[in-house]
Amino acid sequence: MAASRFLGFTITPLTRRRIDNFRANRRGFWSLWLFLALFVTSLFAEFIANDKPFLVYYDGGLYMPIFEAYPETTFGGEFPTEADYQDAAVRQLIHDKGWMLSPLIPFSYDTIILDLGRPAPTPPSSRNWLGTDDQARDVLARLIYGFRISVLFGLTLTFFSSIVGVAAGAVQGYFGGWTDLLFQRFMEVWEGMPTLFLLIILASVVEPNFWWLLLLMLLFSWMSLVGVVRAEFLRARNFDYVRAARALGVRDRVIMFKHMLPNAMVATLTFLPFITSGSITTLTSLDFLGFGMPIGSASLGELLSQGKANLQAPWLGLTGFFVLALVLSLLVFVGEAARDAFDPRKTLR
Repeated sequence: MAASRFLGFTITPLTRRRIDNFRANRRGFWSLWLFLALFVTSLFAEFIANDKPFLVYYDGGLYMPIFEAYPETTFGGEFPTEADYQDAAVRQLIHDKGWMLSPLIPFSYDTIILDLGRPAPTPPSSRNWLGTDDQARDVLARLIYGFRISVLFGLTLTFFSSIVGVAAGAVQGYFGGWTDLLFQRFMEVWEGMPTLFLLIILASVVEPNFWWLLLLMLLFSWMSLVGVVRAEFLRARNFDYVRAARALGVRDRVIMFKHMLPNAMVATLTFLPFITSGSITTLTSLDFLGFGMPIGSASLGELLSQGKANLQAPWLGLTGFFVLALVLSLLVFVGEAARDAFDPRKTLR
């Protein structure tokens, strides 16, 4: 079977077989599409859940409040402060000379709903589809924003930890000897570092945020791929094509990352969905314990923590549990399908 081309990329018969094997795993194939659909949808959270309209037409002009703050005087009001689009008076001013398009969910993740009519948290209703939390904030809006933060954190951490882990494993496996021995001893010491205690110390010095947590977790998460890559390089370092390349004077860097790395990536790629699920679980756990994102940030862990603190409001804990279980299950199914796709013993039925 000849190689084919798709979007400018050459698809070899081996790659075609792997794609077909991946698609043959229906559970993993549809899990990937469902996960991508949820993730892409969450990227437009400001257009789905927001207390500001995303488009306002007033007196012949177009305004986009989700990107720029406009004072109330812009719409004929009296105050120079930013317009409150939930205020009936402001809405009436806009409708007198134009119109506005509001998101499907008229609340952002930090919107405090003042007219609930009963103490928060309130159960699901036609206005708040998943109810409100104990701070009178819409649960569905916080869920969308929290899902986006968790997945972005997981994907970003997976990307950078894979780069560091693959490079470290390649150096260990290719050079071997004292390089491998000293690196292994260093990793044994580094793995014993108390990550949770370091997070507690960090939280007492600075306020943790997305990038602080990403950097701190990257210091330890890169080791997850070192063993796999190291084993592949140790196996391939004495192959004939590697020895021939050395004899021809090819630089070590070229041999490692051009000739040997593609073989090691076969085993590495199958681990990526599992690393992403572990990264999401780590952020959720930190938020649940109170050492994660800043207070008030939307997160799945904070939602689970509210469910534990408000047992009289079961919709809080159940919502966080089911969403987290769904995301992790989808990633595990995708990982299983990727493992089958790269398994040379698997044949397409």
